[in-house]
Amino acid sequence: QVQLVESGGGLVQPGGSLRLSCAASGSIFSIGGMGWYRQAPGKQRELVATIASSGITNYADSVKGRFTISRDNAKNTMYLQMNSLKPEDTAVYYCNARIRARHVPTTLDYWGQGTQVTVSS
Repeated sequence: QVQLVESGGGLVQPGGSLRLSCAASGSIFSIGGMGWYRQAPGKQRELVATIASSGITNYADSVKGRFTISRDNAKNTMYLQMNSLKPEDTAVYYCNARIRARHVPTTLDYWGQGTQVTVSS
């Protein structure tokens, strides 16, 4: 069974930093693209950043220059370094990954359970 587990959320003051982690575990054959999404209260889930297996990254305009996505393929782990945080970054952050499990012929989308990030003074 494959699962994604996020960690690193919390309460931070405006201008502060947080680092989120997303660890994939289980019977994994390969991991393709990975990404971070967020959902604020009363709003739809939105893309924050993605990173391909090649390392190519993509960011939402709202986080460009402040957030950095990265991955450690040896550890099956993805990160999101968030700097210069703003109150509008407050949301539940979810990680997503395209994973092919061992003994499964297809690649599936997996989601983590989410981690709360609150930016407030």
